[in-house]
Amino acid sequence: MSPLHVIVIGAGTGGMCLAHGLRRAGISVAVYERDRTRADGVHGYRVGIDPTGNQALGECLPRELFDTYTATCARTPAHFNVLTERRRTIASFRLPESDDPVHSERSVSRMTLRQVLLTGMEDVVHFGKAFTHYERGADGTVTAFFADGTSATGDLLVAADGTGSRVRRQYLPHAKIRDTGVIAVSAKVAVTPETRALLPDEAFDGISVTFAPRGQFCIWHVMEFKWDRDGAVKHGVGGNDAELIARWPGLLYDNTRDYINWGFSASARRFPPGVMDLRGEDLKRVVLDMTPNWHPDLRALFRAADPGSCFPIAIRTSEPVAPWKSTNVTLLGDAVHTMTPGRGVGANTALRDAMLLTRRLVAVRDGAASLLDAVAAYEAQMIPYGFARVADSLAQNGTNGDDPLHRPVVGRAVLAANRMFFRVTNGIPALRRKFVADLTAYRAADA
Repeated sequence: MSPLHVIVIGAGTGGMCLAHGLRRAGISVAVYERDRTRADGVHGYRVGIDPTGNQALGECLPRELFDTYTATCARTPAHFNVLTERRRTIASFRLPESDDPVHSERSVSRMTLRQVLLTGMEDVVHFGKAFTHYERGADGTVTAFFADGTSATGDLLVAADGTGSRVRRQYLPHAKIRDTGVIAVSAKVAVTPETRALLPDEAFDGISVTFAPRGQFCIWHVMEFKWDRDGAVKHGVGGNDAELIARWPGLLYDNTRDYINWGFSASARRFPPGVMDLRGEDLKRVVLDMTPNWHPDLRALFRAADPGSCFPIAIRTSEPVAPWKSTNVTLLGDAVHTMTPGRGVGANTALRDAMLLTRRLVAVRDGAASLLDAVAAYEAQMIPYGFARVADSLAQNGTNGDDPLHRPVVGRAVLAANRMFFRVTNGIPALRRKFVADLTAYRAADA
């Protein structure tokens, strides 16, 4: 092992990808995670992994574990659809198909991805460690302190502890996170013959969005996996995938099964007071009360959601921050560049961070760079692309509470223009091809 020792705060997607990359490179690493069990605080909703994310996972994970990741993904969406609240299809775009393990789009349950990333890392991840603060030593080391009275010392401290990062609050107190003025409610619905019939066929086979009056928005993801309700490999799944799933220990901890994931959002001022404190049936009732004119089938999906999976999210975003002087503390993912879900690249950007930081620390291992030079080189790339993605995600219609879409009068005109755009684009083959090509190019731009 390299004498370099890295401390990672947070066992999320980016932090665990980094840990795998470092261990694979022979660099000593330890991850400290607040949640005591593999399931605590983690919701099993969809994450879209684009070519950038696939490349990072392929580069950082051991080959067999990367193969397990691809085997445990849900089927790839075949369509991108735009629906009205009355369940009418305005547009349906066929998405490119690809079997390439890197240059493709993948759908994965967040819970399942976490289980994959924890596989084989029992000696690296320390649970029940709530970070409180860090101190730098005169010898160039840095020590992290935890709420249980323990501490850990290393050469580099990496903040991978998400939007509410305690490391960031100490290290970059001027770096601000703000509410966008939009609240989302998410939930899961088990796939059954009855719930399957509630969505149009093309919506069940893909990803769909609903733009509705008063700035309301809903996204629908259908997740179908290669194992059944009992955790057994489904009929027709064979070869290497079946073998990998059957012997993957993560399935013992992961109760993810086929589901429809919906995410309803609107301006925060449209929600009743105290909505962030609601859960389960009370929260489902709020969504139903806000959507009395939506199609009965869509309302039935709101009603059918598992109450235990229903929770609210205040959509937040980072404010741009100027580059800082590099030290033996750095950040990745939401800890530095929290973004709205508007472009679906938050997890992929965190994975890109992990891949880039791994490469820079390998140079330290090889004696080609000092630690501070490596961190500086990482941050010189990460800060521009990270905050560019923040800006892109915030620019999407509806992700900012100040968007015209949320205004009472102007919003109706914006909604009409939005629907006209998709109708025209859907109806002209050249525009359809360009729309899909632009969407694909954006998500593959960093791979």
